[in-house]
Amino acid sequence: MIFIIKVTTNKEDRALELISDKVRKKELSVYSLARPHGLRGYIFLEAEDRESAEEAAYNLPYVKGIIGKTVTYEEIKNMLEPVMEEINIEKGDIVEIIGEPFKKEKAKVVRIDKTKGEVIVTLLAAVVPIPVTVKLDNVKVIRRDKDEEGAEGEDEVSIESSEGEATEEINRKGAEKEPDKKDTEEQPLLGQDYEESGGLIPDDY
Repeated sequence: MIFIIKVTTNKEDRALELISDKVRKKELSVYSLARPHGLRGYIFLEAEDRESAEEAAYNLPYVKGIIGKTVTYEEIKNMLEPVMEEINIEKGDIVEIIGEPFKKEKAKVVRIDKTKGEVIVTLLAAVVPIPVTVKLDNVKVIRRDKDEEGAEGEDEVSIESSEGEATEEINRKGAEKEPDKKDTEEQPLLGQDYEESGGLIPDDY
């Protein structure tokens, strides 16, 4: 039989430890305890009967009592056996820790151990980079080094392109200001002697 134990929110792990210690000391007929990830305020207890479950949870800190209705394994299977998704995380990634005790801290990935479902990171806020081991499902990637390199490359291309356009603009303006040599040759010069070519004044003037 699987019973639902109501406990103090954010004290689920501590309540589970206290129940587990009591079960061992009194050798109660309790087979398993579970605290599914993300489930707050409750833990599951599998026992031979209600009497054993009540004895295990009775008069303990953070334990509020047992909910009357029992549940079957099929009803809670999706919480105890979540579908494993491929984790896309790489060495050098900047991550945010979403689980205690370093919740909301930013860190850099140093090493990944997918067989154990763990990642070793160094906290960015720490003065001395001390390696910390965190579960893979307790981190999320917020920045990737490859993305940064790509962004820098795009900026460089943009700058070079802008400089090229500026140079072309300058050359174009220079071409507009520079007079055509042919036009200069065709224009008459001041003080030129026109009599040699017949001049502009008729002989009978």
